[in-house]
Amino acid sequence: MQKTILGIETSCDETAVAIYSAERGLLAHEVYSQIPLHAQYGGVVPELASRDHIQKLLPLVDATLAAAGLEAADLTAIAYTAGPGLIGALLVGATLATGLAMAWRIPALPIHHMEAHLMATLLEDEPPEFPFIALLVSGGHTMLVDVQGFRRYEILGQTLDDAAGEAFDKTAKLLGLPYPGGPELAALAERGNGDRFNLPRPMLQRPGVDFSFSGLKTAVMLKVRAAEAEGPLDEALRADLADGFQEAVVDTLVRKSIRAVRQNGRQRLIVAGGVAANRLLRNRLHVAMADIGGEVFYPRSEFCTDNGAMIAFTGLLHFSAGDWPEDLADADLSVHARARWNLQEVTA
Repeated sequence: MQKTILGIETSCDETAVAIYSAERGLLAHEVYSQIPLHAQYGGVVPELASRDHIQKLLPLVDATLAAAGLEAADLTAIAYTAGPGLIGALLVGATLATGLAMAWRIPALPIHHMEAHLMATLLEDEPPEFPFIALLVSGGHTMLVDVQGFRRYEILGQTLDDAAGEAFDKTAKLLGLPYPGGPELAALAERGNGDRFNLPRPMLQRPGVDFSFSGLKTAVMLKVRAAEAEGPLDEALRADLADGFQEAVVDTLVRKSIRAVRQNGRQRLIVAGGVAANRLLRNRLHVAMADIGGEVFYPRSEFCTDNGAMIAFTGLLHFSAGDWPEDLADADLSVHARARWNLQEVTA
């Protein structure tokens, strides 16, 4: 039987739907971003995110089916993000997915958001082979994972406080940049000279591959306050601080990633999550992996951020592995949503 999976992603502020076929690959994917909605507040407002998902999700499902030239009867199952994420946003996707599954008499598959990011690189034409080290780096998560195979994950290290993407956004706000701050800060950094400031590289002198970015963010805040005491921040100082901050984050991510690769004897590194689109990070990791005879892989930019394609594809992998019954009579149609969910809980 041809397996065709509808994927739904609503973990934060993107409403995303995609359809993936085992035989024909990705058939369609649609994303609606809530950035304009949240920009006026300088960050994601969970209640507004949930309400917007309610308005946009079902029309987006219809649009994705139309783009793929399919009807509900053509689908094998529905995969949806069950966590981690904003609980209200997750519940919108989970309840709609489960309701549609009941109506269409197909299984509903709860998917771990970070596992889907791990699998996103496999959507590319030349995907990496298992095993590999994965750097998952986004607004909500920063972790290094040893991926020995599908459902075989070991978390090697993770942030003890702020995620790298969160630190980018908070530092951008300190510098007076609009939301979302990460891309704005990266653009400003291109005009700066980070050598002007001696910013810390957190935890590099400690063994292991855990991260910490709150101290770096605080260091920038102190320099901003000291400068503001003498007058308004000028553009050159803001650019220099942006460049110094970005250099510190990238340097930390690269050196910890290479440490994980070497300590675990891997030759391949994948980078996924929103911060994976950062050009400086990509360039530095490419050079660092080449220096040790390894390779680095990324999803295309549209699959670095939250998307339905990675959910549909990961759902197909689980469905094909027999993790959910094909017969609806045996399927679990409970609504699954978890704000927190350890990645290692989904291992085989």
